[in-house]
Amino acid sequence: MPTNTQDETAAWLETNRWERGVSYIPYPDEMMVRASHVLKTDAGVFVVDPIDVDGIDDLFAEFGDVAGVVILLDRHKRDSAAVANRHDVSVYIPEWMSGVEEDIDAPVERMHRQLPGTDYGVHKIIKNTFWQEAALYGDEDDTLVVPEAVGAADYFLAGDERLGVHPMLRLFPPKKLSRLDPERVLVGHGEGVMEGAAEDIAYALRGSRGRTPGLYAKNLKSLVLG
Repeated sequence: MPTNTQDETAAWLETNRWERGVSYIPYPDEMMVRASHVLKTDAGVFVVDPIDVDGIDDLFAEFGDVAGVVILLDRHKRDSAAVANRHDVSVYIPEWMSGVEEDIDAPVERMHRQLPGTDYGVHKIIKNTFWQEAALYGDEDDTLVVPEAVGAADYFLAGDERLGVHPMLRLFPPKKLSRLDPERVLVGHGEGVMEGAAEDIAYALRGSRGRTPGLYAKNLKSLVLG
């Protein structure tokens, strides 16, 4: 379970801590269980898909000075501009992602194949009219950061899955993820998987379609009964 890193009045929870970073869940009681990530790199600290909450700068500072903010999903603008402006850094967006930059009230830089100055490669996972998503992959320790295509919140998970394909992608799962071999996965919804994550991704992709009816039934029951 994640650990409360603040006093008794704090809302956000820390999770996924390892030597090169940490994740935090700003509002752990919300259904979507949104998560943001702090990555320590040779170029400084990069904050991925951040949600701004009181006291979160102290968590960033544990890993160094903030060097940039990263958006990996076109819908995850979240509080990227606020965090970037407070730390006087740029927001980094994949070069091919459209419809995002104009909504960011902060300096924007485009990422190509690499997050500048780091070992994190930028991988295109989905690009269509309705969905644009990238992932980061750290070669130094096989860390994958994926914002939406797979997740660990309850509404992503069917059966005994630790990671599940997004409900809207279940019938056409993001097979590009199978090309990667991560030890750990940090996700945009829920806690990540910190060991042996490649097996969990393979399992999620392999059974995505077959487990779809059960997931939809579970989520419908949750919506109806609460």
